[in-house]
Amino acid sequence: MAKQNPIRAVQRKPVKKQVRTTTTRKKSSKKKKSSSSFLIITLITSVVLGAVLFAYHAYQEKKEERTISEFVLTIPEGFESVGIDVSHHQGEINWKKIFAQSPLDTLIDFVYCKATEGSTHLDREWENNRAQLNELGVMNGAYHFLNPNTYSIPQAKHFLNHWKSREIDLPPVLDVETEASSDKILIANMYDWLEYIEKHTGHRPIIYTSQSFYETKFQDEFENYSFWIAAYSKKPNCIHDKRIIHWQFTDQGLIPEIDHTIDVNVSKRKF
Repeated sequence: MAKQNPIRAVQRKPVKKQVRTTTTRKKSSKKKKSSSSFLIITLITSVVLGAVLFAYHAYQEKKEERTISEFVLTIPEGFESVGIDVSHHQGEINWKKIFAQSPLDTLIDFVYCKATEGSTHLDREWENNRAQLNELGVMNGAYHFLNPNTYSIPQAKHFLNHWKSREIDLPPVLDVETEASSDKILIANMYDWLEYIEKHTGHRPIIYTSQSFYETKFQDEFENYSFWIAAYSKKPNCIHDKRIIHWQFTDQGLIPEIDHTIDVNVSKRKF
């Protein structure tokens, strides 16, 4: 049996050398570089975006000025007032931008809006148009599109259900553009509607129609009523008739804030 050494040899563990690392410093440096790059990109983007927005607004202002100038140039001379008429075909209109934030408030004197058609149809933009124009204090009125082959009293009642007249309102308008089965039926229905409206509101309505209808159907009728004539190619000879007070000279008018073409009118009356 071998002898056991009473003294245990102490084995020394090897000492590992500590290696300095710069990982944390490198990460910090990368973060600073990344942050600086982000700020520079953000600044450049802001400058470019600002320049684009400035150029866009400048373009829009010039476009609006050009549109208004062209609008003014189309207006026939020798009339007292200028007006437009609209319906749902022009979409939703922000009247505040037209009359409170642009020069158009001094160019457009009156507005007519479609209210009803036949005995059941309500124009979907009527209530919105009416409310805004009343709030802005713009002279406005309503028109009814006549269905000539149905009894007109229900049509008149339908119109009055939606147009609540005020003393300052423009006279209501009967829009007559469609043939009836005979001129006799057409004229009889027109008289019924006109008389019913006047009786229940105290306003004598105006008749809107084409130059052709006026000259071939109505010139010898409705002696006590005023007319609003549509004629687009040239100034109609019948404009000198004292019964004609408004002339719709185009249905292709353009003004800022309305995306679609509109009807533009001049009037012998001053508003």
